[in-house]
Amino acid sequence: MKLAALSGLLWCLSASLSVADEPSSAPSTALGVWTQHEYSFVSMGFTSTYSCDGLADILKQLLIAAGARADAKAQPGGCAEGFGRPATLARANLIFYTLSPATSQAADGQKIQGIWRPVAFAVRSPRQLMLGQCELVEQFRTQVLPLFTTRNLVDKTSCVPHQDSGSVIDLKFEAFSALRIKNQ
Repeated sequence: MKLAALSGLLWCLSASLSVADEPSSAPSTALGVWTQHEYSFVSMGFTSTYSCDGLADILKQLLIAAGARADAKAQPGGCAEGFGRPATLARANLIFYTLSPATSQAADGQKIQGIWRPVAFAVRSPRQLMLGQCELVEQFRTQVLPLFTTRNLVDKTSCVPHQDSGSVIDLKFEAFSALRIKNQ
């Protein structure tokens, strides 16, 4: 009798272990709607300065890396120094779309599949991000990132003005983004 009970227990344990060893199912998706944002970004840098067109280029990369739709636009704003010349104050006008979870109130607009994706900003992530852009990442986090639907924000970014030494870019979060289908 004890042997039968023990073998039954072992069978239950082996069945539960084989279920735990199976690969987890695909991440869950949810319906979302695109929301348009327009923002005039002004960068005031001490360590790095930007031309307005250079600022627009890096901001577009940060927008897309953070989960904005690929058609994001970052256009140089009015710059006192003119185009191509770095200035302490540089401006870029941003027009971009972010995905927000669809709710019953958000009935208008086409609903698409979205997923929570991990995003990390660090030196070379995205590839063009350099340590001297630490202050720009801080400004992006406080000014632009609140326009995204994010969760689990962990910010260990620390910038030392006027020097790269001692600065750290370490910003991680999950962004609600469009589900990308392979080979698309």
